Amino acid sequence: MLNNGILLIIITIFVVAVIVIAIVLNVIQKSKINKIQNQIDSLDKQKNIILSTPVPSELTKVEAIIKNEKMEERYKNWQKRFELLKTDKIANITDMLAELDIFLANHNYKDLNVRFAKTEIEIYKAQEAAEELLSEIREITLSEEKYRDIVIKLKTKYRDLLAKYNSKKDEYGDISDAIELQFENIEKRFSDFEEVMENNEYTEVVHIVKALDTMIDHMAIVIKEVPDLVLLAEKLIPKRIEEIEATHLELVEDGYNLDYLKIDYNIEEARKNIKNILGRIKVLNLEECMFELKTILEYMDSLFNDFDKEKICRKFYNESIVDFEKKLNKLKKIVGGIYVQLDDIKSLYDLKEEDLENIYAVTRRLDKINTSYERLQQACVDKSEAYSKLSKEIENLSNDLRLLEDDLDISLKSLGSMYDDEIRAREQLCEIQDVLDECKFTIRSYKLPIINNTYFVQLSEASEAIEEIVKELEKKPIEIMTLNTRVDTARDLVLKLHHTTNEMISTAKMVEDIIVYGNRYRGTNRDFDRGFIEAEDLFRKGKYQDSLGVAISSMGMVDAAYSKKLWKAYREK
Repeated sequence: MLNNGILLIIITIFVVAVIVIAIVLNVIQKSKINKIQNQIDSLDKQKNIILSTPVPSELTKVEAIIKNEKMEERYKNWQKRFELLKTDKIANITDMLAELDIFLANHNYKDLNVRFAKTEIEIYKAQEAAEELLSEIREITLSEEKYRDIVIKLKTKYRDLLAKYNSKKDEYGDISDAIELQFENIEKRFSDFEEVMENNEYTEVVHIVKALDTMIDHMAIVIKEVPDLVLLAEKLIPKRIEEIEATHLELVEDGYNLDYLKIDYNIEEARKNIKNILGRIKVLNLEECMFELKTILEYMDSLFNDFDKEKICRKFYNESIVDFEKKLNKLKKIVGGIYVQLDDIKSLYDLKEEDLENIYAVTRRLDKINTSYERLQQACVDKSEAYSKLSKEIENLSNDLRLLEDDLDISLKSLGSMYDDEIRAREQLCEIQDVLDECKFTIRSYKLPIINNTYFVQLSEASEAIEEIVKELEKKPIEIMTLNTRVDTARDLVLKLHHTTNEMISTAKMVEDIIVYGNRYRGTNRDFDRGFIEAEDLFRKGKYQDSLGVAISSMGMVDAAYSKKLWKAYREK
């Protein structure tokens, strides 16, 4: 019983599941079919919208305004195209929509999708054709209202321009005739517009309106720019040319060379350009006219800047030439003096080839600067160069002269240092000799039992070094480097001798003082007595340093405090 109950439950669940799945699948299928059906209905609505395009009503409007064969021909063409749209394209779309219904009913979704895409394309093409047709028809039916609104605005703009012109007619000069003729042309175009509108020649209207718009826009530019162009071309620039010619003549008579500016040629070209520009303005061709006139005016203004520059450069040149000539003459005098004394200098000192070449190079550069200066002066006298160029050249020459002056100073310092070294060597020779004599006097004045050989060796070396200085000073020419070396060597040897002399005497004196002080302790200590006897023996042999060490050590046996003080003094020597 239990097993039968379980089996019954399982079967029941299975049956319910199958039913639920069937219901779900049925719902999904139905939803899919409804969705596709809605899409087909949407396509059908689009087809109906195309059919409801107000082409017939617009064609009725066209029929009422036909007054010529050309318009009638276009009317018939539009009718034919609309009929073709209905009988061909729309009918084909209707058949395609019917096929979609059949495919849907048969659940043929594969072919349905393909056919659906093709139907959409055909509807799109039909829609484009209908809109294009309607646009062409309305271009005619709406033309009168559309173009009349445009022409009304153009007439308002035209009247404003005419009023503006009449209020300042005198500012347009000779261009007035061309402007008034253009105004007449515009008025004629307005008349043409009324005529074609009266005859319903709408295909011509668009060209007339475009022409009017272009002409009025151009006239707006003319009315705005011509007064300024006339002012520039007939008054400002000619007046500026007169001022330039007068100033140019005045400067040339005052000695200025202005050939590089090519003023006569450029002014003649400017006049030709102005004449050409005025010719274009008279036919109302204003393209680039303002730019070209402003360019000419800017050139004229730049000439005044060039004139001012020449005046400044002339002042600079005249001021610079005075200072330059002073420096040049000063250097020429110095260099000339060096050449006069050069043989004497060479006989006195052993000049290096480098020193001589520096002097020769300075001379060559000075000659080159002097030649350039003479050419510059001649150019100024002949008025063959502009002051702007002359001032630049004198500035460059001044810089060259300044550099030459610096190099000459270096050469003169080199020669002067040789003389200074000689004088210094003679002064130091005297000082060194005095130190040597002092050492001899010090040794003689202090009665030492024996003078060390070290002293005599150093005395001999110092004396020989002094003799070498004397020999170098007696040479002609003097080798300055060798002389300086001899002086340095002699000074070092004499100072060494001076130190040795002072050291020997101070040591001997210190030993004597210790022996005198220590005599009071004689006989009190046998070791002390032996030490002092040894110190005295070393002193008599001239071994003053050894004697001092023994004496100090011996004093430590009888007077430790004094010995300690002596050791401190000995270490500080």
